[in-house]
Amino acid sequence: MRYRHAFRVRAPLAAVAAFHARPESLGAITPPPLFVRWQRWPARWDEGGEMAFTVWLGPLPVRWLARLERVSAEGFTDRQVRGPFRRWVHRHRFLSVDEGTTEVRDELEAELRRHPFWGPVGLGLWLGLPVLFAYRSWRTRRLLEGRG
Repeated sequence: MRYRHAFRVRAPLAAVAAFHARPESLGAITPPPLFVRWQRWPARWDEGGEMAFTVWLGPLPVRWLARLERVSAEGFTDRQVRGPFRRWVHRHRFLSVDEGTTEVRDELEAELRRHPFWGPVGLGLWLGLPVLFAYRSWRTRRLLEGRG
């Protein structure tokens, strides 16, 4: 399965990259009723760093471990090591449109687990991606453009 989403934000590329490298940013751009709780965040935002977190789907905890790959000023990839999917690869790309505008591109590839519980949970998460990324676009713009 593949999913792609892109939007523009009135902020320079360096500010967009720095925003995405902070642990509190994921929680700030995650829509309710989802809630993110961090267990581990990499000391340095570079190749091989690991992030351990729990996404709460209402009362259901979904534990996730992801490893950073292809880290650069223009983006990074997080690959699921453990989590609800059989495979999950999320490429975050930041492209400078001009000095004050950046395009944010998200490209995801995933495979569902063949499991009576986690298969449907993963499918539900996957089907919710359009709403999730619409919210993320809106919140990222508000936070980086200084509108709250």
